[in-house]
Formats: sequence, C-alpha cells, structure tokens
Amino acid sequence: MPRIRLENLVKRYGDFEVLHGINLEMEENEFTVFVGPSGCGKTTTLRMIAGLETVSDGEIYIGDRPVSQLEPKARDLAMVFQDYALYPHMNVAKNMSFALRLQRRPRKEIDEKVGLVAEMLGLTKFLHRKPGELSGGQRQRVAMGRALARDAGTFLFDEPLSNLDAKLRCQMRAELAIMRQKVRKNMIYVTHDQIEAMTLGDRIVVMNGGYIQQQGTPEELFKQPANKFVAGFLGSPPMNFLGAKIQDLGGQVFVSGDGFEVALPEERASVALGHSASSVILGIRPSDLHFSPHAPDHEAIDLKVIVSEYIGAQSVLLCNCGAQKIEVELKSETPIALGETLRFAVNREAIHLFDSETEVAIG
Repeated sequence: MPRIRLENLVKRYGDFEVLHGINLEMEENEFTVFVGPSGCGKTTTLRMIAGLETVSDGEIYIGDRPVSQLEPKARDLAMVFQDYALYPHMNVAKNMSFALRLQRRPRKEIDEKVGLVAEMLGLTKFLHRKPGELSGGQRQRVAMGRALARDAGTFLFDEPLSNLDAKLRCQMRAELAIMRQKVRKNMIYVTHDQIEAMTLGDRIVVMNGGYIQQQGTPEELFKQPANKFVAGFLGSPPMNFLGAKIQDLGGQVFVSGDGFEVALPEERASVALGHSASSVILGIRPSDLHFSPHAPDHEAIDLKVIVSEYIGAQSVLLCNCGAQKIEVELKSETPIALGETLRFAVNREAIHLFDSETEVAIG
C-alpha cells in the first residue's frame, strides 16, 4: 500500500483554483521531488500534506487513514522550512530536541537521539552554539536535524537549499543524498531547481499551472518527456526546440526546417508518418549534437556560432540555425571562432518530436 496518496486534491482561494484535482501515490521509503516554476502549485501541495493549508476538495491518505481534517501534529510528519525556522535563543541541541521535549520524552532518550542525529549531520561540535553563530549550511543542517530527531514517518522539505550560495548548495545536495541512504523513510521535497530534482529524487513530479505534467524516475522523464514543458524544464542546458515539418522524400523520412534537414531513423520515421499533421516541433538536447566536420548531410546540421560560453571542461555555444537559435555543448579544447560555421552530427536516436498545437510528445 502507498505510504501517502493524494486523491482528486483541489485547492481554491475564493473563486481562484490553484490545484486542479491532483492524483498521486507515493510508495513506502520513497524520495519524491515536486519540481516546477514559481506558482505551479508544488509548495501548496506540500503544505496541504503537512496540514498547513486546508483542502478544498479531495482527500489525503497516510497509509489507509484520511488525514485532511487532522491537525498537523496528528499526521506523523516532520517539516524542514525554506527559512530554517530555528529558535534564535536556543542552542543547537535545544533546537533539535524541541519536539521531543514537548512530548516529554525521557532526558536520556532525548540526549541519545540528538547525539545520533548530530553525528550523522556533522553537528556534534556545534551543539552548544546558537543559530546566529552558525553558517547558512550549518543552520540548514540543524533544521534537518530537528526534523530527523522527531523520527516521524514522513519528512517534508520546502525548498531547503534556496537560501544557500551555489557552492554550498552543491555540498548540501551531496549531504542530503548521504542522509537519504541512512534514513529509510518517506521524503517529499519541493524545489524549482531541476538539478536538485534529478540528483535527489527516486520519483520526480513535474508540475505546472496547478496540474501534474508528468511523474516518474529521473531517467524516464529525461529520456521520455510527455510534453514540451517537461522536456524543456529538465536538463541543463535546456532542450532546443525548432519548428519543423515531416517529409517523406523517396522512401526516406526527414524532419526539416529553417536551416536543417535530418533523416529520421526507421522507428521514429514510422511514428512521425502516423501523426495527423506534418508540422511538428523538433526537440534535441545540446549534448546530442556532436562536432563532426565530415558527418553526412542527412545526419548533420550546419550551425553558425554567435556566442561561446566557457565553463571549464566544456563550452556552451549559442548558434544560428537558419533564423532559429540553438545551443550546443562542446569540449572546450575544440578551438572556436565566433561567426564560424560548424557541422554537428545529430544523435538521431535522441530526437524528440512534439505536436505543434498541443505540445504533447509524438510516439
């Protein structure tokens, strides 16, 4: 049985509906990440699970128990907030033990639990410090430690890394992944950062406009996006999209547009020909274009380089493809002159096609 189930979940503020019938099952011991742009409904969904927002329609189940009418403290949940929400007058040990002290647990049990969690998170030597004496990353670890010390059935994370700088954010992602291996509990994590979603989640739930666009493993969503929104949201740099047409030229099926004409592999060709309209959107990731001066015409695109962004081991090129723009990843050791036209072989097996009107994936 799923640990947490959302059934036709709706949220309204007056006459304005922000969540439109969300259905989702989260399995036991699963790390589920809700991801999407600001205003998509992901935080509202999390807060409804936590009991911090009321449910307008539908139901939330934890195990087989409906909980949407229960107080937050009755739901067996622990939450880590974006702003840490630490008590500034309490030291780390007292912040981490606060919920246990409210429950009047024995002092020995509290000390043992705080000690174990502090050791797991590398906080042992900071137990007597107050939050104002800690760095942002240390304060975030204390917030996580306070949740872990409660030993709840499910842990909720509301964009916990958004206030950290890029380097610390990367470090904390790694620490979260390590913690995940040690704590086999349900975890529900909200972020707008697709890299966090891809690296942390067992399951990713992509939301937009109050709807679930797609859910699945990181690999499933990256390789088989259900629509153009999911395809463009996951991946860095993001997927390129080019207006195109499907053409059957003497038995060979091409996807062509302004500045390109690429032959589709047999399996993709049959799916494309079965589509009702000839106009499509071609999707190709920057990593699926490979510098190849001698690639044959039907497998390549010629691109004029207009911007080169050096980011260490590789560069990201912004190029003109006819009147359209396209990004390419390239090893930095390859010499590039701005304004130069280069030939890139297309990984034709990695081509994505989307309906021009509905933006739903074809095939």
